[in-house]
Amino acid sequence: MEADGTDTEGMETGGTEDGERERQGRVRGFLGVVADRVMDTAPRIPVRGRETLFRQFPGLGPEEIADRLVSGATRSSATVGAGVGAAAMMPVPPAMPAELAAELVGVASVEIKLIAELHELYGCPAPGTSSQRAFAYLSAWTGQRGVNLTKPTTLNAAMGGQLKRELREQIMKRTLRNLPNLTPFLVGAAVGAVMNRNDTAKLARRVRADLRAQHVPWEVSHAEGHPRTALPGDATDQS
Repeated sequence: MEADGTDTEGMETGGTEDGERERQGRVRGFLGVVADRVMDTAPRIPVRGRETLFRQFPGLGPEEIADRLVSGATRSSATVGAGVGAAAMMPVPPAMPAELAAELVGVASVEIKLIAELHELYGCPAPGTSSQRAFAYLSAWTGQRGVNLTKPTTLNAAMGGQLKRELREQIMKRTLRNLPNLTPFLVGAAVGAVMNRNDTAKLARRVRADLRAQHVPWEVSHAEGHPRTALPGDATDQS
């Protein structure tokens, strides 16, 4: 306290608390925006069905095709990370929040597509309409595991407010992990690419382990038909 009775210490503390609240508000706002973008994007991600995948990779079995899918996804997520990492190397990256949001949405899209196509490939597609399946795969992405088809509650939760909360948490984890990457003191492009590639590969290992336990052989799936609504990716073959 100064001689005139002004409590400067209290003023400084109050200023610090206000600054922290403002920072937390910006973080919550950022997470909300990214979560909304991911949820809007998920139903529009093109997903190839099982028959399309077997047709595009003739002569290969499910595990070999899965390897190809994972390889393509890790390359794609690494490319996104390299682009944002390179932007972070600029002396003053004014659009970094936008760049980071773009990376998170881009990587999420790549990984959700991978999760969905792995489920199709192993004969374990999520049930329901195209939108319901999309949110089930989005929920799987937030948990970094495969969809548990034996627990309907997990599918129901994917359609409720719980999904958005879990999505924010997953985005926060990615953001905190990538923040050191977004400074000019690191080799941005290289670090961003490696981190995203490793994260995608780790996710793929977990999902494939879950799906192997539920795997439906191609012969059985093809014979039974497993009727479902057509997937966006079935209309156009994609490499």
